[in-house]
Amino acid sequence: MEQHISLASPHMSEEGYELEYIKEAFATNMIAALGEHVTELEKGIVNLTGAKKAVALSAGTAAMHMALKAAGIGQGDIVFCQSLTFSATANPIIYEKAVPVFIDSDMESWNMCPKALELAFQKYEKIGKRPKAVIVVHLYGICAHIDEIVEICQNYKVPLIEDAAESLGTIYHGQHTGTFGDYGIISFNGNKIITSSGGGMLLINTENADEREAKVRYWSTQAREPRRWYQHTEIGYNYRMGNIVAGIGRGQLQVLDRRIAKKREIFAYYQKHLGDLEGLHFMPILEGTRSNCWLTSILIDGNFNVKPLDLIEVLEKGDVESRPIWKPLHLQPVFKECDFVSTVEEIFCVNAETGADTSISGEIFHNGVCLPSDTKMTEADLEYVCKIITDLWRGK
Repeated sequence: MEQHISLASPHMSEEGYELEYIKEAFATNMIAALGEHVTELEKGIVNLTGAKKAVALSAGTAAMHMALKAAGIGQGDIVFCQSLTFSATANPIIYEKAVPVFIDSDMESWNMCPKALELAFQKYEKIGKRPKAVIVVHLYGICAHIDEIVEICQNYKVPLIEDAAESLGTIYHGQHTGTFGDYGIISFNGNKIITSSGGGMLLINTENADEREAKVRYWSTQAREPRRWYQHTEIGYNYRMGNIVAGIGRGQLQVLDRRIAKKREIFAYYQKHLGDLEGLHFMPILEGTRSNCWLTSILIDGNFNVKPLDLIEVLEKGDVESRPIWKPLHLQPVFKECDFVSTVEEIFCVNAETGADTSISGEIFHNGVCLPSDTKMTEADLEYVCKIITDLWRGK
């Protein structure tokens, strides 16, 4: 190939919507954290998802932090968190000096296992330490078993936070991810299905959504009191999204349907051309759901002669970007002291560096690969990638 094939990279609209909004921001000198683009992006996300409220912030991580604060998480509180995810899901738990407890996945969804979540509640109920929140992730745009997880959280009267950073546009039985829990997180990072060059969004779905929205806006603008002078009674954060960034997001939102269609087309192409390869399995899509297929990901049978690293390296030689599945957080050195709950009866870790273990999330990590899923890929690009993979399987 004459051109590098990316895993997932920014893709601006062909019509130049983003540039027009940026020009408008410059023309009106509204380039900071307040402006029409911020307000309109928030409205656009509410209209799309059906969330009660949305607050545009500087990153998905900032949105997760604000969700935890809004849920009342503080020092020493326990938070149940999906293990198979990027560290940004759990880092804000530590920001608030709370204690993460990691929950294993299931093979049916690759996301939080409802049975493992129930086991975690039972375990911590016995010692009188009910969690203050649960964080579930819709990994790579794949829906979790969200109905079951919602029911468990409601039974224990514990707030649910959905990390939908990777799943904007993913629908579970007619409802957008990020709107099932009390709070939802969206990311507009450069590699996401649409981007604002950075930034994120907090979705608020609580009964007191107006009050929670006001509090999040207060915290995210340095907790400044409404006085003539600068006065603060709480610690605040510089988390608000800028108007130019929001303008890019507004332009991108206009082509979201197009990007989702392309991601799903990429997934279908790989399935058609690689689906018959021995030992290769595609990420699961639950019945009744529409995944945005943000990253097409596969598992390779553990006893097969081709290993994930073999595939990653042969693609790399062809100037094609791929990457491993997220390394589970319970295997990350920074979280090594944290508890982990799984339906697997005996979990062992044999290597602190690679994190080899017998958990479901560990198995997905060790046997998984994310294939290039860039929305600028042509059919020739996809054919090239599939040929590299097929030749590897055939031993060429």
